[in-house]
Amino acid sequence: MDGHDSPPTPKGSLRKFLEQLSGAGKAIGVLTSGGDAQGMNAAVRAVVRMGIYVGAKVYFIYEGYQGMVDGGSNIVEADWESVSSILQVGGTIIGSARCQDFRSREGRLKAACNLVQLGITSLCVIGGDGSLTGAHIFRTEWSGLLEELARDGKISTEQVQKHGHLNVVGMVGSIDNDFCGTDMTIGTDSALHRIIEVVDAIMTTAQSHQRTFVLEVMGRHCGYLALVSALACGADWVFLPESPPEEGWQENMCVKLSENRARKKRLNIIIVAEGAIDTQNKPITSEQIKELVVTQLGYDTRVTILGHVQRGGTPSAFDRILASRMGVEAVVALLEATPETPACVVSLSGNQAVRLPLMECVQMTQEVQKAMDERRFKDAVQLRGRSFENNLNTYKRLAIKLPDSEIPNSNCNVGVVNVGAPAAGMNAAVRAAVRVGISEGHKMFAVYDGFEGFAKGQIKEIGWGDVGGWTGQGGSILGTKRTLPGKYLEDIAAQMRTHSINALLIIGGFEAYLGLLELLAAREKHEEFCVPMVMVPATVSNNVPGSDFSIGADTALNTITDTCDRIKQSASGTKRRVFIIETMGGFCGYLANMGGLAAGADAAYIFEEPFDIRDLQSNVEHLTEKMKTSIQRGLVLRNENCSENYTTDFIYQLYSEEGKGVFDCRKNVLGHMQQGGAPSPFDRNFGTKISARAMQWISSKLRESAGKGKKFLSDDSVCVLGISKRKLLFQPVAELKKETDFEHRIPKEQWWLKLRPLMKILAKYKVSFEVSDASQLEPVQPRGPEEPAAI
Repeated sequence: MDGHDSPPTPKGSLRKFLEQLSGAGKAIGVLTSGGDAQGMNAAVRAVVRMGIYVGAKVYFIYEGYQGMVDGGSNIVEADWESVSSILQVGGTIIGSARCQDFRSREGRLKAACNLVQLGITSLCVIGGDGSLTGAHIFRTEWSGLLEELARDGKISTEQVQKHGHLNVVGMVGSIDNDFCGTDMTIGTDSALHRIIEVVDAIMTTAQSHQRTFVLEVMGRHCGYLALVSALACGADWVFLPESPPEEGWQENMCVKLSENRARKKRLNIIIVAEGAIDTQNKPITSEQIKELVVTQLGYDTRVTILGHVQRGGTPSAFDRILASRMGVEAVVALLEATPETPACVVSLSGNQAVRLPLMECVQMTQEVQKAMDERRFKDAVQLRGRSFENNLNTYKRLAIKLPDSEIPNSNCNVGVVNVGAPAAGMNAAVRAAVRVGISEGHKMFAVYDGFEGFAKGQIKEIGWGDVGGWTGQGGSILGTKRTLPGKYLEDIAAQMRTHSINALLIIGGFEAYLGLLELLAAREKHEEFCVPMVMVPATVSNNVPGSDFSIGADTALNTITDTCDRIKQSASGTKRRVFIIETMGGFCGYLANMGGLAAGADAAYIFEEPFDIRDLQSNVEHLTEKMKTSIQRGLVLRNENCSENYTTDFIYQLYSEEGKGVFDCRKNVLGHMQQGGAPSPFDRNFGTKISARAMQWISSKLRESAGKGKKFLSDDSVCVLGISKRKLLFQPVAELKKETDFEHRIPKEQWWLKLRPLMKILAKYKVSFEVSDASQLEPVQPRGPEEPAAI
């Protein structure tokens, strides 16, 4: 943690950076505008705390642009405590409004006058494309507005000179994910959580009666929520504004529904975006669809319109972390801005925060609408970005089974096996692999109970219908074991021979990675292993080399965050209490660190950053100081293997003793509940897409060797598929060996350690902080040859 002697300041870090770019004398205004979205409060909190941290004054602008125009008590200086306890609150505590006044020059004059009086020349705007366009117009007019105010005697000429330019940084808060240039907008993931909760609840009631459900989700101009929720629940049909159904869709849909019924599927789900249209731009409504199903098929059909439920509730862990990262990045961007810097928007590309020119993004977002109005639907899908396009293609492949006569037979058998501990999202990955494999003409074989089951011959062909309804199931339906293949190599090779298995997809954690290395090494003895093998990382610990994310880690993070919220709430009635919470993760501190960021913890102890008794002491002192303020509770996370001697009990007893008379302590070990539960939308979607991609890789490898009967001997036929920064990469497992700390079962370098200072800054520690690599503006959507890691 933060103790006696801080580590040497990394190059380009905040200390060096503060000397050049101190926030002293700067005033930053933060406002939320347009529709609200979960996670906006986390962004506001990050802006306020980072601003204060670098020595700037930060002002809340209440009620969006309306508050800026009205001024007075609508613009108030914020302090550290004014953003306490808002991380877990949905909506926005500073209010949001649509504002007509600001659209007129008259309104903008008033707003400029109000800001200049307080010296605010840096604006952080959290909203959709309309709000950001407004900020851009305001910025371009700024000097003219000031001159006019000076002429009218409302401000002095000194004020004009001193506050001559306005800097603007935007963050996109919108549940629709309808902004071009960012993979995810703040609020989207939480809205998906609400939708999937409803879908899961509907599935149980619909299973009881053979029913069809038509579910209408938000998205007037953008079908992202509809598309991803259809992917995440395996819906039978989906209607999107960007990709209207082809002529004659009514009949095609009814045929599809009746085929699914004939396959003993008790439930049909149809998802409709509220802005769904046909190819003539006429609306398609949920009521129309219900009428059609009832009259054509006579099915018992119900309509559920989710409405504003999707905007509500607490923000997901993903949204809190995203908003915190973006809020800090926005303040850094404002400090670095010069009068020449164009207004920018902080975006997420793959797993990296980047800055893009605000107006380019807005123009591209408007292009999508234009393409839809002109019925250029292919262009609309492409303009939405590669991520949207990939989602759509994956959905089509998984939802619609072609007739057998249209599928080319590859004469290849592919095995799918789960290895290691169960992780939520494994079943979604198996479903995607099976269906993509079948659609590519392979026979798919399920291997039950990991490598142990493989050796015993627990192998069965698995069909398209067998994996229906798997996406929402937690755990591992195929069964999984931690056993490595080493002692069963003879038996596994024999089973590969018996079932003529031509390729292997392994879904699992660190054991799967070790198993893959053992199979690679065994190629010399057993030629049965000279086939393409690929691993998809799935473990709550997120400790597999070669990928920034593993299937299951997001679900575990949400469990930790929800529990921390409840625990913190339990303390709101009691004064001065500190909670010590132990998380899973082996030696990998990902869950403790990111859980700490998402839950607003005061400290998180992890193995990757050694700490000693003096660090513990300094943390206790820090908490003691905090208890003198109005924030009278603390939260400390500890990774299960962070230290052999500083156990959870030890830390609990130390804090209890040192805090006597100031605060009392409670401890909680979260245990296996982090592995259980229904998978989060992120894990369902990520598992589905990454596994589908792995099967396409297997198919291309098999096609290369078709008819040549060649054995795969090169290292690049045994890979781990993962996300690295902005790319989706297949990395040979042999090359990843040198990047692995085998003793502690973690990669030697882990990307999330760069985010470690964020949690400390937001908890009021003085630390050095490496500024993001992307301090330069980038063009929107650079067209690179590599595959984008769209999440």
